[in-house]
Amino acid sequence: MLDHVYWIGGGSGGGKSTVARRLADAYDLRLYVTDEVMGEHARRSTPADSPQLSRFLAMDMDQRWLDRTPEVMLETFHWFRGEGFGFIVDDLRAMPRPVIAEGLRLLPHLVRPLLSDPRHAVWLLPTADFRRAAFASRGDLWKIAGRTSDPERALRNLLARDRMFTDRLREQTKGLQVIEVDPRMTEDELVNRVARLFGLAG
Repeated sequence: MLDHVYWIGGGSGGGKSTVARRLADAYDLRLYVTDEVMGEHARRSTPADSPQLSRFLAMDMDQRWLDRTPEVMLETFHWFRGEGFGFIVDDLRAMPRPVIAEGLRLLPHLVRPLLSDPRHAVWLLPTADFRRAAFASRGDLWKIAGRTSDPERALRNLLARDRMFTDRLREQTKGLQVIEVDPRMTEDELVNRVARLFGLAG
């Protein structure tokens, strides 16, 4: 029922949103941005089906980003554990065909069983330099960290957590389509490469 979906997952700051938006415009695809429905999905969740989300929402900003190690942040972050993924599937089933879905919530082990064609999914794995440059260029480098009592340490924790998340994705995407994104790759090159992997471009 989801053979009309093209999936773009990957690490934070890897270019998922930019690539998905450009492909949607170029190939007349419906765009589904998982980040935009996080709030709605969180409201629809219950402590029983999303225990990590409930714990996260009960914390203040320092408890989330300063009082825990990056390792604990990684292991307990609700979206990294697949909480709420069922809502994504429900949304996509109800959407007109075809559609391109993007976001860090598209975890390989959850998407893989839904693929009738493995060419319809790709994960963008940014290097640490690319990720930091991407955050800085779009102006949200301090968006979360700046709301804590120690923004510099919070930013280090966030970047370390995101680096570990990308490393985990690298392990989980064995046998799936992956693009390593580094600062030498232009936006056009990345978009064109994903289009070719999806079979959208010759």
